[in-house]
Amino acid sequence: MQTNLADFIRNTPDGDEADAILHKCVHCGFCTATCPTYQLLGDELDGPRGRIYLIKQMVEGAPVTRSTQLHLDRCLTCRNCETTCPSGVQYGRLVEIGRKLTEEKVARPPGQRLLRRLLASAVPNSAIFTPTMRLAQHFRRVLPKKLRDKVPARQRPLEWPTAKHTRKMLMLAGCVQPSMMPNVNIATARVLDALGVETVIAADAGCCGAIRLHLGYNDEALDDMRANIDAWWPYVEQGVEAIVMNASGCGATVKEYAHLLRHDPVYAEKAHRIVELTRDIAEILPDFEEALTAVTRRRSVHTVAFHPPCTLQHGQQVRGKVEQLLSALGVEVRLPADSHLCCGSAGTYSLTQPRLSYALRDQKLDRLQAQEPQVIVSANVGCIAHLQSGTSTPVAHWIELVEHMLSV
Repeated sequence: MQTNLADFIRNTPDGDEADAILHKCVHCGFCTATCPTYQLLGDELDGPRGRIYLIKQMVEGAPVTRSTQLHLDRCLTCRNCETTCPSGVQYGRLVEIGRKLTEEKVARPPGQRLLRRLLASAVPNSAIFTPTMRLAQHFRRVLPKKLRDKVPARQRPLEWPTAKHTRKMLMLAGCVQPSMMPNVNIATARVLDALGVETVIAADAGCCGAIRLHLGYNDEALDDMRANIDAWWPYVEQGVEAIVMNASGCGATVKEYAHLLRHDPVYAEKAHRIVELTRDIAEILPDFEEALTAVTRRRSVHTVAFHPPCTLQHGQQVRGKVEQLLSALGVEVRLPADSHLCCGSAGTYSLTQPRLSYALRDQKLDRLQAQEPQVIVSANVGCIAHLQSGTSTPVAHWIELVEHMLSV
């Protein structure tokens, strides 16, 4: 795709990157076949190819309209199109540039501005989010259904392992997971403990930056990333083996730190090292498969349907590892039809685009439940909460299932 960048963006980092990405697109349209919003709406501008054209027009100086912003807002950033694309178009990075431009050039309606500012301020801030979630969970039974859907039932926390081990790995606790689903982190630590690995959490690490980044608060998102690097760096210098992610959305973002901070003279090199160390728990445990088999035994749950989050299979390009590991432990894993498609959670998408989000959720649940599972498992807190809001079938993180199988 040929471009002629406008003066306002020519010879800038965003302009150079957008130009390089646009040149890779050959208009083939394969991406539309795997785009969830195009499948729902049937509008070319609500598919990757159409959005690419809109961004091309923007960087070439065409007027940016509210309609342009709406089509970019509807994108889930699932990155399924990147998996499909034969030309290697990095659409996820391109759409973030497009969103940044629309935020600069198009004034949002007051209600949208307020909602997005509230989400960007409260959700990544555990000092605000945790007590709010605790209060909502206390009154969950009397909340209106729309609010109750956003509030998972409170978990009874497992016991955090206290043993000390020579082998140590850092883990990102996350901003919402400790209050929404604390047992995901605890289960991860317990499984690693059973394998002789101590899990360490840096107290000052917080949100990975994804929420603010995708809402268009780029500078604040970069500050989140720098704060995490500062919190992790002493442990990196002490030689931790890995930085463990059990929320695939966080993992996908942390693995982008080197790219997002590439022009930061203080953090660029450190960010590169952080990316080298960052691994989803699904990438770590296969190395321990034999030892894990020895410390687990088959329990009552023997059939699960697995929803691989977009941030795992498309963002991180991690596929098949969860299924293979659970199968090795004696669990039958069933993948639904169209397992490559998004469930509609997508961070704050269910709040900013509820109609599309719930349509995708219901479609996904129909296909998951057709597998007749005892439990639906996934790998991201947002997906789990979103899916659970639409079904009575238990939905859990797959690492919780592994922890339940521990025999030690």
